[in-house]
Amino acid sequence: MTVWTPTDDGNADLTSHDTFINGAPHNTFARLRRDDPLHWTAYDDGQDFWSVTRHADITEMNRNFAVFSSARGIRMEDQTHEEYLARRTFQETDPPEHMMTRIKVAKAFSKPVIAQFEQDIRTLCDEILDETLEQDSFDATKDIARQLPMRMLGRILGLPDEDLPWLVEKGDALIANTDPDFTEHVLDRMTTDEFRMMPFNSPAGAELFVYAKDLMARKEASGDTSGVLSLIREPAKDGSTITEEEFRNFFCLLVAAGNDTTRYSIAAGLQAMCHQPELLEQMKTGDIWDTAPDEIIRWATPALYFRRTATQDYEMHGKTIREGDKVLFWWSSANRDEAAFDDPFRVKLDRSPNKHLSFGQGGPHVCLGMWLARLEVRVLFQELAKRLASIEPDGPHEFLRSNFVGGIKKLPVRIRRA
Repeated sequence: MTVWTPTDDGNADLTSHDTFINGAPHNTFARLRRDDPLHWTAYDDGQDFWSVTRHADITEMNRNFAVFSSARGIRMEDQTHEEYLARRTFQETDPPEHMMTRIKVAKAFSKPVIAQFEQDIRTLCDEILDETLEQDSFDATKDIARQLPMRMLGRILGLPDEDLPWLVEKGDALIANTDPDFTEHVLDRMTTDEFRMMPFNSPAGAELFVYAKDLMARKEASGDTSGVLSLIREPAKDGSTITEEEFRNFFCLLVAAGNDTTRYSIAAGLQAMCHQPELLEQMKTGDIWDTAPDEIIRWATPALYFRRTATQDYEMHGKTIREGDKVLFWWSSANRDEAAFDDPFRVKLDRSPNKHLSFGQGGPHVCLGMWLARLEVRVLFQELAKRLASIEPDGPHEFLRSNFVGGIKKLPVRIRRA
């Protein structure tokens, strides 16, 4: 049985968010990998760009941050330099500046530190699953996949539990700002110029700015210096500190990316279980947990692409990328590349090696939260497998309307308890 079959005609418009409402257009990516792996893509709403679709090419280019810069934005949409400076996080900087900020928070997200949260995560999974699995049918994205990252985010950032639903709602409005189910300010359907200095061009950014400022004022007044948010505000070795604007943008990034990417990885794993019943049996054996999280995250590929900008001319496949050209690395295509993965449209929990690019591996921007994502995915599916006899679809699933974030926003399922 197939987990999911792409439905595009092989000539999809990669610049249209509507293209992705049935999932990533993998027939189009397959054609481009085969016939035009460095594809000049017309973009009606901005500067045209190069689409890079092969795993090997993206891996090579992602390492070369001197030529392919993040310091002019990481999304398809164009922005002025003024807007870039107002919105940027350390994701939108290059070394050495990138590393200066990253070093401040990397320890808090390191593998040994994150490993200490395993029991907390397992306890949260127990609470979520005990409550949700009392029902025979439910929306697995809403009732399972959304819950764990939201609650864990609060633990790591030291946020009040009662604030978490509001924060996740605002994070959704930021990162899924092209889907009317998540925001009233749909980026490509209305004028959002008044919010152009806010992260993701969204009014939710302004609300999160206010929240972050008030939160830190309360923490400082109480002498509370715990958590990642306090860590990033500490002076660097040279005495420099993060600016208020940089801090607020980083907070927005944590709220949005720290929740959504893991949510959609979990949702994709649940969807795969619905269509490949053998996955549940494999999970019950316990022999696949060293490899299963990465395979689920490969299958999900929550960040569909990241954009770079060429700092000099670059030759590839007989074509010349010119200085100043936009270049999009399509992770979603690389993670289905037949040259890199055997049977890429099948979830193989024991897949090894698994050189997926969901975390942006190979370059300086490798995902800060990858150890947390892997741990959350592993523990959630370990606990779920103990409780299930079967899981199957209970209606069609729905994808986000976004060509930047790939995820199943609605996943109705029916289960039998073990």
